[in-house]
Amino acid sequence: MSRVGNAPISLPKGVTIDVTKGNMVTVKGPKGELKEQFDQDMQIGIEDGVLSVKRPTEQQRHRAVHGLSRALLNNMVVGVSDGFTKTMELVGVGYRATNTGNLLELIVGYSHPIFFDLPKEVKLSTKTEKGSNPMVILESADKQLLGQVAAKIRSFRKPEPYKGKGIKFEGEIIRRKAGKTAGKGGKK
Repeated sequence: MSRVGNAPISLPKGVTIDVTKGNMVTVKGPKGELKEQFDQDMQIGIEDGVLSVKRPTEQQRHRAVHGLSRALLNNMVVGVSDGFTKTMELVGVGYRATNTGNLLELIVGYSHPIFFDLPKEVKLSTKTEKGSNPMVILESADKQLLGQVAAKIRSFRKPEPYKGKGIKFEGEIIRRKAGKTAGKGGKK
């Protein structure tokens, strides 16, 4: 029995859902509009402002898709009503981040700056304050796209375990290593 799949999704004010034939779901809200194609066997229903997902049988495939469908629908509802935010920190001497619209310019220790053009669905802002690391703030209604863009930005300079330099998510803890230790004397 799926605990995630059976949990109801309450719809906030201003959010409308349209389920068409073939389980194409469109969710509209104040932050935007999202569309997603769901498994045709899943039964998506709306009653009194509460969205529910039901599975037709107890087959392994239906049980597997049940919780996934409900989680994706919940992410769509939360995305169009509240939105999602990811904050990334640039840790390192001379590391900088600036943006012009949706074009991100990163200076992260290479001989050249990195330019990254973000999709129009993702809102970008950068923050540089004296005494703290530069920040890249990403906002979007689409959780999946936001995570994918954040992972791509992080891949330009992943945090390394010796000094902790690189691009990391805010609050992420980097496992540190001790490094080499100089030995006394030589061979005996």
